[in-house]
Amino acid sequence: MAEQKQGWARTLAGWAATLGIFFLFQSAVARPYRIPSGSMMPALRAGDRLVATKFPYGFSQASLMVHGRDIASTRLFGSTPARGDIVIVVRRGDGEDLIKRVIGLPGDTLEVRHGQVILSGKAVPRVALGHAMIPVDAAVPCDEGPLVAFRKPGPDGKLYCQPPLYRETLPNGASYTVIDLGDTVLPNGYVSPGDNYGPITVPAGQVFLMGDNRDQSADSRFGSDELGLGGPVPLETIAGRAEFRTLSYDGEGSWLNPLAYVSAIRWDRTAGSLRPTHAK
Repeated sequence: MAEQKQGWARTLAGWAATLGIFFLFQSAVARPYRIPSGSMMPALRAGDRLVATKFPYGFSQASLMVHGRDIASTRLFGSTPARGDIVIVVRRGDGEDLIKRVIGLPGDTLEVRHGQVILSGKAVPRVALGHAMIPVDAAVPCDEGPLVAFRKPGPDGKLYCQPPLYRETLPNGASYTVIDLGDTVLPNGYVSPGDNYGPITVPAGQVFLMGDNRDQSADSRFGSDELGLGGPVPLETIAGRAEFRTLSYDGEGSWLNPLAYVSAIRWDRTAGSLRPTHAK
């Protein structure tokens, strides 16, 4: 009987150690995330899975996953994110994890005019790239708000989300693609509310975040009553840096059906880097 109890104790200790290592790894090294919305299209779509590293900007309550509504202003080994990084941020007030891109750094004067980002008096260069061709599926129905006007058949007869694309390049050379519908009234009567903002100066110890889907992102341009970030965010609320996609699911089928675990994968979106390219 004593040997049996010792065996159970060793088994429980082994499981406890395994869970402890798993929690430590997710808290201090890397953690998987699931994308529930289209605020970061085209880089990230609803249904994407990604891995974010927890250590690039130091450790805080946010990065260690011990946060709640309030986050202490303490960081260990802290550093400032680079412009263009995609980061996980913990929204103050409700502790919700959001994913956005770093646009403004401490000391920047930032404003948005007719969709154009202006940093310290200089317009961020951007080049029109035509229109996206994002396949419409259960995870990306393209039927919300202003995107409805861009839900159109492609040359193959299938439905695609086809909003305007722009290549934006920040002062450090970080370059990435954004969706911007403009600040004009669209056919369905929608007016983009975030295309005119500021100017504001980003305080010390904070960064300004925006989503790549500029007209469908509750980010630093919007207040907490609009589910936004309420302006620039403190560095201690940054929980990590998005590194790469692992898998992507189109939302089709039932998770009760094991075959859907494979059939619902968007194979063309597996293992993609989420770091910005840098202009030469």
